[in-house]
Amino acid sequence: MNKSDAYNLKYHITPTHGLLNDPNGLAYFQGQYHVFYQWNPYGTEHKNKSWGHVVSDDLVNWHRKETALVPSEWYDKDGIYSGGSIVHEGKLYLFYTGNVINKDGTRASYQCAAVSEDGHQFQKLGPLFEHPAGYTRHVRDPKVWKDDSGTWWLIVGAQREDLTGDALVYKSEDLISWSCQGSFLEQEHSFGYMWECPDVLQFPEHDVFVFSPQGLPEEGDQYKNPNQSGYIVGRISESGKFLGTLSDFNELDRGFDFYAPQTFKVNNRILMFGWMSAMTEETEQAVPTIEEGWVHALTLQREIVFADGVLYQRPLHELQLLRQHEVHEGISNSGQWSLPSLAAEVVIRFMEQPDSFQLIIRNTVQIDYDHEQNSLTVWRTNWLTNEKEHRKAVLGHSLAELHMFIESSSIELFVNEGEEVFSLRYFLEDTNERSVRFESDCSEAVLSMYRLQESIDEE
Repeated sequence: MNKSDAYNLKYHITPTHGLLNDPNGLAYFQGQYHVFYQWNPYGTEHKNKSWGHVVSDDLVNWHRKETALVPSEWYDKDGIYSGGSIVHEGKLYLFYTGNVINKDGTRASYQCAAVSEDGHQFQKLGPLFEHPAGYTRHVRDPKVWKDDSGTWWLIVGAQREDLTGDALVYKSEDLISWSCQGSFLEQEHSFGYMWECPDVLQFPEHDVFVFSPQGLPEEGDQYKNPNQSGYIVGRISESGKFLGTLSDFNELDRGFDFYAPQTFKVNNRILMFGWMSAMTEETEQAVPTIEEGWVHALTLQREIVFADGVLYQRPLHELQLLRQHEVHEGISNSGQWSLPSLAAEVVIRFMEQPDSFQLIIRNTVQIDYDHEQNSLTVWRTNWLTNEKEHRKAVLGHSLAELHMFIESSSIELFVNEGEEVFSLRYFLEDTNERSVRFESDCSEAVLSMYRLQESIDEE
């Protein structure tokens, strides 16, 4: 299959063919970084899910491996759904949800595990525990961690029988026998109709609960995507309950296309990937790459830093290894430049808080800064409706830096070293359109542009 230059991504993880969605099983094991992902190798629909697999020695250059997990057993015969991983006693354990469609059309889900001694061949261990009472079949996406006392904890996204979202937490001393501790949140709650991809980040002073609630109603400039991904800050009690407030929920990414993030920890660094999609089914089926036989990508790898109650997301410094050519130029109010390629990095650093401006990328994506509001609004054209749409964020600090990774069909914008992030897909057939225009009455800045090399081995 040939991917067109108009849409192919050179330094994001994409499928060779078929549909990619959630990042899964992120791990550092035996000297390599492992990224698994939901993959339908047979088409661009959400079915036939397996776990695709790529590895890296440096977190930048990725090599494809054989499919790690495929449907094969009674408990996962209709799909290997999302989950996490842990490294324990020299082995890599994967935790996932097995999807089953019964003969009468009813469905069931099982929380399962698989283990490997080499990180490539996995032995399935089967279901870990019975389906919890009081919950629909929508229980999925297990993530496991160990606390300081050596106790194992497992969190899983869920839907209660009253069709409200929840997360359940389980406890184990041996990774084999698990006991349900009930709802992960201490407070009573009604927040969306399903919670997916739960994750727990632990810092010295606080714990952070990351999850992807479905069904939140729009509130002004918040929750404008079909489904959300965000976090609340709190603390995990000794009983495994999370003490935090849902009213403090913060969206992780302010863009159009971000969902189902997962983290892993390596040498005291917390790293994260997300799925670069948050589309309705109709919009997804209109994505132009489907005609080429593939759809979707993972976000760039990000480092998570907790400061002043906020999760900052920063592109990994290792990504600088991709830089091949650089241009630095001063900006005085306005200017126009040409991207060095359709795999580029652009950084704009402001001398002081800028006046209001517009930044237009490839005559397609527009970024508006409002000085009075200290807000950023990102505009794109919806490829299904051909109408303009936007996402907006008010910044907590004066605008000092815009850091953009621009590809032929994706942009990831990091604001003020990751205080806010906008991720989006866009589709433009004209590969010769590479302009970057900056329009302002009074703004002084320095622009840096880099051509980036390809980082995914397609073999």
